Amino acid sequence: MKYAITLCLVAVIIGCDTVQKKEDHSIIEVQKAVASPTLDGKVTESCWNLSPWYPLDQNWLGNAFTHEDFSGRYKLSWDEEALYVLVEIQDDSLYDWHKDPLQRWWDDDCVEIFIDEDNSGGLHQFSHNAFGYHVALDGHVADLGPDRQPRLYDDHIKTARHTEGKTSIWEMAVRVYTDSYSDEDPGEPVPLSAGKKMGFAVAYCDNDGSPQRENFIGSVFILGADKNQAWINADILGTLLLVE
Repeated sequence: MKYAITLCLVAVIIGCDTVQKKEDHSIIEVQKAVASPTLDGKVTESCWNLSPWYPLDQNWLGNAFTHEDFSGRYKLSWDEEALYVLVEIQDDSLYDWHKDPLQRWWDDDCVEIFIDEDNSGGLHQFSHNAFGYHVALDGHVADLGPDRQPRLYDDHIKTARHTEGKTSIWEMAVRVYTDSYSDEDPGEPVPLSAGKKMGFAVAYCDNDGSPQRENFIGSVFILGADKNQAWINADILGTLLLVE
């Protein structure tokens, strides 16, 4: 009897990684770029002029923050090669204490990009069912691998940041990989096309000089008291629909 119960529990745990996302939410239609943007941290290309701003305003972690301390918004575009993300952050302090990109990267100021290539949802904390990229101020990109160890994925996201005063513009090209991605044998990214759906969220870790980040601010509303879920569960990610 105990053996049967154990098998059932194992089946449930395994199934959590493969269950389909219950429903699409926070749906955004993303227009294809006529020409790929130049990664220079400036909002000058036509694809950005044609894309609306979306708010980055959901406090996933930390006490309430003021507009003077932080505000954020983002734009999206795509072509066959990449998903393009432009993030504008108003932050009164940029903090980069941990110089080793694989040490406590989440406690420095950074942008996080969450991508679920097939919009399937499910757990991804220690798998590539979805990716939770942390893009640091120096451009390094970190996430946890299936071996539960931190790894750099610098070739997945190319980024440029331009800061003037309290305003930072992050311009990124995100290459998209399937859940069959292997750290040992990466393969090629997925070519993007109109009609494709992907799970997506963007967030910002804000630290003004403390041992730990003060806030974690995301792009999608998360139901319940524990809102620090994006790095674990892809079900909470919004849905992007690529259009021409």
